[in-house]
Amino acid sequence: MCTTKVKAPQIDGRAVLQPACNRIPFPLPLKKKVVAASPPTPLSPPSPSRTPPASNKGSPPISPKSRPARPGIKRGNDPNGLNFSSENPLTVRSPAAKASPLVKKKSKKSNVGGLGFHEISPNCYDSSLILEAPGSIAAARRQQVNLLQAQRKMKIAHYGRTTAKLREKGVAVDSSAPNTAHEEKRCSFITPNSDPLFVAYHDEEWGVPVHDDKMLFELLILTGAQVGSDWTSILKKRNDFRAAFADFDVEIVAKFNEKQITSVVAEYGMDLSRVRGAVDNANRIVQLKKEFGSFEAYLWGFVNNKPIGTQYKSCRKIPVKTSKSETMSKDMVRRGFRLVGPTVMHSFMQAAGLTNDHLISCPRHTQCAEQASTAPSAV
Repeated sequence: MCTTKVKAPQIDGRAVLQPACNRIPFPLPLKKKVVAASPPTPLSPPSPSRTPPASNKGSPPISPKSRPARPGIKRGNDPNGLNFSSENPLTVRSPAAKASPLVKKKSKKSNVGGLGFHEISPNCYDSSLILEAPGSIAAARRQQVNLLQAQRKMKIAHYGRTTAKLREKGVAVDSSAPNTAHEEKRCSFITPNSDPLFVAYHDEEWGVPVHDDKMLFELLILTGAQVGSDWTSILKKRNDFRAAFADFDVEIVAKFNEKQITSVVAEYGMDLSRVRGAVDNANRIVQLKKEFGSFEAYLWGFVNNKPIGTQYKSCRKIPVKTSKSETMSKDMVRRGFRLVGPTVMHSFMQAAGLTNDHLISCPRHTQCAEQASTAPSAV
């Protein structure tokens, strides 16, 4: 056997195992680290500012680590705390005082003048002084509310009040003056922005009973042309319609040939189907005259020769068609009339006075009813 001892390699005084060497001498030698001791730092002499005063001989010397109390700040007489003075230093709290738990003071909340909650410290002024101060927010808000209430009272001063109650309130009432405020209130579809021509038509023609065949034929043509447009635009072209249809003479319009129809369309810019419809309606009216004697007798027979009286308080309550207009439309379509739907015929009945659809608040409602009672009945 080989008794040769192989020394294991070492790195930094420690043995490292190799494949060919698995024996390590025990115990391993340890290398001790040498730490150089730092020399002690001499204590620096206390600075002149930290030396205790000469008068306090009995007090112990102040250590270098302890610090004297800093001079405190005292607030002056200014309530806002803007001026400061360092006359008296603040007292240093003892460790026992620092360890004591702090108690937070609850701030009071107040709804001043209805403007939200504001925090008010306990040392603040009385709340009555804030509310009653002439320049406070609550005073301004109170003044604004009073002004709004006064304006509201002025707006409704005469609303729903009788003459006796107005006199009790001290409002001067002239009993001799007529109540023109109610009389000047037209139908609600007449607005300040309405065209004067349309307003004049409402005040003079709309709802007035018509018993003339020529006028009824004119209203029938204008009502049919009003579909897809408005009365203001049709009234502005009223003279063109009169010139195009021979002043609404039924006998002349019924004899229009194709050349005349084309000339009317080209000269006045009218729709071809509507011009043909007006010519066809004129021929139907000629036939009705032979059967009923007049176009007026035929139309007024649907309402028993008496206008239909309505009591509408709002234009939203006025329908676009009624059972009477549907009955009239069906009969006229059966006879060959064109452009005579239920909605068109209801508008025609309103324009010709077959129904009085003025609002009861409109002065024309009573006037049209009076004209209907004095007008001659159809035979």
